[in-house]
Amino acid sequence: MAAEPKIRCNSIWKLFGPHPERTLAEIDRSQSRTEIQQSTGHVVAVKDVSFSVAEGETFVVMGLSGSGKSTLVRCLSRLIDPTDGQVLIDNRDVTAVSQRELQKLRRNKMAMVFQHFGLFPHRTVLDNVAYGLEVRGEGRKQRLEKAMEFIDLVGLDGWAEHYPRELSGGMQQRVGLARAMAVEPEILLFDEPFSALDPLIRREMQDELLDLQSRLKKTMVFITHDFLEAIKMGDNIMIMRDGAVSQMGTSEEIVANPVDKYVADFTEDVPRYKVLTAGKVMRSCSREVLRPDEPSVSVTAKIDALIDIVADTDHALPVVDEHGVICGEIDRSIVMKSMKGSM
Repeated sequence: MAAEPKIRCNSIWKLFGPHPERTLAEIDRSQSRTEIQQSTGHVVAVKDVSFSVAEGETFVVMGLSGSGKSTLVRCLSRLIDPTDGQVLIDNRDVTAVSQRELQKLRRNKMAMVFQHFGLFPHRTVLDNVAYGLEVRGEGRKQRLEKAMEFIDLVGLDGWAEHYPRELSGGMQQRVGLARAMAVEPEILLFDEPFSALDPLIRREMQDELLDLQSRLKKTMVFITHDFLEAIKMGDNIMIMRDGAVSQMGTSEEIVANPVDKYVADFTEDVPRYKVLTAGKVMRSCSREVLRPDEPSVSVTAKIDALIDIVADTDHALPVVDEHGVICGEIDRSIVMKSMKGSM
């Protein structure tokens, strides 16, 4: 039996206006955001959004400015209360818990990393990182030892006694990341954490977070407006428009089969060969069993990893699943077509 998702959202709505609950009860929910705003004066920030996140998964929510992604992530921790719907964490409805229980949840189970760091200028790096542990009531010696551990983990060894003003933007974001991770949450929520950084520093922070995730296996919800960042960071991606879900799936599914022009515009400049796998572009093959010592490629191998392999091979190579069973074949012409986007 499949494990329960770590996070599950069921039909989340968020309306802003003087009477959101009453308005939502009275409207035709199939209306567009514009129609609802024109008829009621209420703004629909999140419109009937449902998704689930498995334990240890990085789930990316993306869309243009105003698409509802940041409002949605705030609904997960109830920094903003949804107008309707459920947010379940470990199968417990957090929209129904008391403020005391919610506070406990935020202190122990989840943490959030924001775009603009939110560091205390009068506190050192060490005291900034230890802040969540201080709020939780841990003793000074214990919390500082733990804070130092996470300062080292994010690559800020030697900077513990410095102040935020003495750090670059990338270093300040590392402090924010260390502060969030120091409380050892099961869930990390990221609201466009790297979008204010220079491109080079941004890539370094992405790589740093991917490396940390490979070791710590946290459940992450990551908000971005950048599709290249989404496909780099996410196991699954949800694209939002006007508060609603446009498409949800793996980066490969979205790049290969965008549902509409809005989604297709995001994928237009994506190098397909860095996203598509052999399993997506292979052709059928009548054989199922490999011959002894026969070379093959994995069904999950990215096309860019196969370029050099097929360049030196005149014949088709069998594509095998995790059990070594042949499920198709791939050759030089297929790889070239996939690189040109003509598959």
